[in-house]
Amino acid sequence: MKTEFSPKSSAFCVLIPIINEGERIHAELGRAKQAGICEKADIILCDGGSNDGSMDLELLRKMGVNTLLVKQDVGKQGAQLRMGISFALERGYEGVITVDGNNKDSVESIPLFIEKLLAGYDLVQGSRFISGGRAVNTPWQRWLAVRLIHAPVISLTARFHFTDTTNAFRAYSRKYLTHPDVQPLRDIFSGYELLAYLSVRATQLGLRACEVPVARVYPKGEKTPTKIKGMRGNIDLLKILFNNFRGMYVPGNGGETVNEMR
Repeated sequence: MKTEFSPKSSAFCVLIPIINEGERIHAELGRAKQAGICEKADIILCDGGSNDGSMDLELLRKMGVNTLLVKQDVGKQGAQLRMGISFALERGYEGVITVDGNNKDSVESIPLFIEKLLAGYDLVQGSRFISGGRAVNTPWQRWLAVRLIHAPVISLTARFHFTDTTNAFRAYSRKYLTHPDVQPLRDIFSGYELLAYLSVRATQLGLRACEVPVARVYPKGEKTPTKIKGMRGNIDLLKILFNNFRGMYVPGNGGETVNEMR
């Protein structure tokens, strides 16, 4: 289901997957509006079925949201992103920026991603760990997992050095998303598989990739906003990481057909 508040007005869009983010998504949208992001890219919310009242249509319109998409199919974050990517490609955007909707990321950095897309890069990864980036209140377990496990494995798989590979703040070119050897709209991408896969496939295919500095700020003294829950969630992430290393998500290895989600 989609609600279009405005027609396409930019060559780029920002996809924000959300579910029950409450005041966090409102705060993030407020920061984006204050930074003038709505004038540089169309903001598209990819809702997984929020029931907390945060998706009030009139409020979203006032906060500069271009389109609200509501997932009607099964799946989690990957399904939400597939829905958004499908809509973005159908609308003709030249590049897609993705960012979480829990107000942890520096949405003010979105122009950096647009600059790199305009310069011809196909995958632009945001990193809090490079010069100019900021990692604030990062839980030590998360820091160790990213720096010692996730980033090294993704870098080895991609044959390119990445530093912040669990970070969903990134950008993809239309050329990358429509490449016949990528096919991001397959049913296999229901959870976090799509983020891992798109981290590595660009450089495997000889497309251009880079990192840009961003900030990721975890709230101090509050429960960490995350959709990864407990030991089971971390084990599932490790399975995805190593399935990706083995090439399980490359077209032809999984056998799934394309699902043009709306």
